[in-house]
Amino acid sequence: MGYIIQIETATTSCSAALTNNGVIVGVKEVTARNIHAEVLTLFIDELIAAAGITYTNVDAVAVSCGPGSYTGLRIGVSTAKGLCFALDKPLIAVETLSSMAAGVAADVAGDVLLCPMIDARRMEVYTAVYNKAGDVIKPTAAEIITPESFADLLADNKVLFFGDGAEKCREVLGTNANASFLDGFSNSAAHLTKIAEQKLLARDFEDVAYFEPYYLKDFIVLKKQ
Repeated sequence: MGYIIQIETATTSCSAALTNNGVIVGVKEVTARNIHAEVLTLFIDELIAAAGITYTNVDAVAVSCGPGSYTGLRIGVSTAKGLCFALDKPLIAVETLSSMAAGVAADVAGDVLLCPMIDARRMEVYTAVYNKAGDVIKPTAAEIITPESFADLLADNKVLFFGDGAEKCREVLGTNANASFLDGFSNSAAHLTKIAEQKLLARDFEDVAYFEPYYLKDFIVLKKQ
């Protein structure tokens, strides 16, 4: 249907992508802490220039809306809303865990459930479980991982764990023969493509003025010890 700017800043990955009719035109990304505000708009400018178009050619802006890093989400959503206001274009919100699952589904063989995990300090993660078609098997939640976590699903299903919260759970969950872990996964704006295109076609847009990130948990400021 047209061009979509896609933004992913929910984790340490700062990523922007440009798609056209569901096909990825370009991706710019880097994984580093506290760099999102510095490089995100530069990445978007570079993608637009490389595609040989102008911002007026853009049909919508899609953003990974959480859960995830409070600061990262604020930067990503604020940038997306700013573009939408300036260009008078619609805003598309894509839940971060859903986009993560969509990003790996096509490359996973066999009958397996997908469990993206985002680090939420100590042994807590933001997580959900999907099948390869993208259907929700276990809804989004903040969970403290123990040896009993996902026991009901692991009893009868193979489950693939991935994301920046998965590695710390490997020792706890990895003893189960049905649990496997995907190494080297990094959040990417490219992962938003399938869902963003579906929402564009369905005209499933957000209210730009009032939309807020999906934090899942309240932001707490900790005193430095």
